[in-house]
Amino acid sequence: MQRSAPRLTRILACAAVPVMLVVAGCSSDSDGKSEAKPESSASTAATGTAPEATPSEKPVEPAKYTKLPEPCKAISAKTIEELVPDVKDKAGTPGKSSDVTSRGSCSWNGLEDKGVDGSQYRWLDISVLRYDSEQSLGSGEKRAQDSYAKEVAKVKASEGATQVKTSPAKGVGQDATAIAYGLKKTGEDFRYAAIVTRAENTVITVSFNGAGYAGADTPASSELMEGTVKATKEAVAAVAAANK
Repeated sequence: MQRSAPRLTRILACAAVPVMLVVAGCSSDSDGKSEAKPESSASTAATGTAPEATPSEKPVEPAKYTKLPEPCKAISAKTIEELVPDVKDKAGTPGKSSDVTSRGSCSWNGLEDKGVDGSQYRWLDISVLRYDSEQSLGSGEKRAQDSYAKEVAKVKASEGATQVKTSPAKGVGQDATAIAYGLKKTGEDFRYAAIVTRAENTVITVSFNGAGYAGADTPASSELMEGTVKATKEAVAAVAAANK
């Protein structure tokens, strides 16, 4: 009975203090000591290790070009008159675009009447695409590279095209491909020369074609390609100038 007195006294004392203290200091009826389990944070501090942090996603590089020139002004009036004699509209015919900051196009055509020597028809057009850098889609330059490859494939696959020939085009942008082919339409043999080029985060396609009517000779592919190169260089320079 004497041994139970201290124990009874301890139990009564614990009953008089708040519950939280009872749990902390009176959970043992043997020697008054309690064992506490270490929390996870304490364990982390003891071992000196922490969960690995998820690395942040690397931001894409900003696009170099943020503007496009007016497509109908990307090729000089002098060059237009040189390539398209008797052009119907020197100012060109702009294509429709829902976003002129990202895409645009323009075309010119003309029929030069040479009397008994027949007539020469010419058509010149340009399209310009610009790509912004987007975290979910990649950099503007990478997106332009992908678009460039698609545009080259599209020109090469022109419906009805024959004798398609491709070659690198030097001196016009980071990437450039020259494409020449023939096409029969309106009863005449047309010759086409096109250059698809990538300049930073833009893709420019210039197409120049022609035919001889009423007995006139079909224009030479080399002549058309020479004009296409000149027009393409001016278009690439116009894009750079628009972003100065």
